[in-house]
Amino acid sequence: MKTARLEAFSDGVIAIIITIMVLELKVPEGETLHALGGMWPKFFSYVLSFIYVGIYWNNHHHLMTATDRINGSILWANLHLLFWLSLIPVATGWAGESDFAAAPTSLYGLTLLMAATAYWILQKVIIIEHGRDSALGRALDRDIKGNSSLVIYAAAIGLAFVKPWIACGLYVLVALIWLVPDQRIERLLKKSARD
Repeated sequence: MKTARLEAFSDGVIAIIITIMVLELKVPEGETLHALGGMWPKFFSYVLSFIYVGIYWNNHHHLMTATDRINGSILWANLHLLFWLSLIPVATGWAGESDFAAAPTSLYGLTLLMAATAYWILQKVIIIEHGRDSALGRALDRDIKGNSSLVIYAAAIGLAFVKPWIACGLYVLVALIWLVPDQRIERLLKKSARD
């Protein structure tokens, strides 16, 4: 099977996730800029989540571009990823509404951890289909960014109960790490374009 249908479905789900998140933002009460002051936690959680969903969309696109074929296992692994991504609006809303209290901040991190784990699983299932010796298998062999992200998320989940702002800082750190798309796949795509 080709990847087009999986990509189109994933793009649609991701667009809906972003739409749900923005609908959670309400118009400020009042007519002055001071009215915006109380919205900063909601706005911060929205911006961070928007960036995360954008990062997943971007890297998912690159991964699918480098993927020659899919099978049922890949379809299910992709649905697993979309499930965790679909929970981001709930975690985002709760974290923002609570002014980043400990439990909501921890749940936000758990959602990010599970989405990252699901993406890792998707990569592994694609490698199994293409073979470890394939160009994609070799490109994804070492995953320093992915593995370090999982560790940072796990630390942030626990730290949310100590100092939620530290956990938020770690979530921002992981987002910054991933703002540049996965260079391993970028190099693979450039190489195949030259060949």
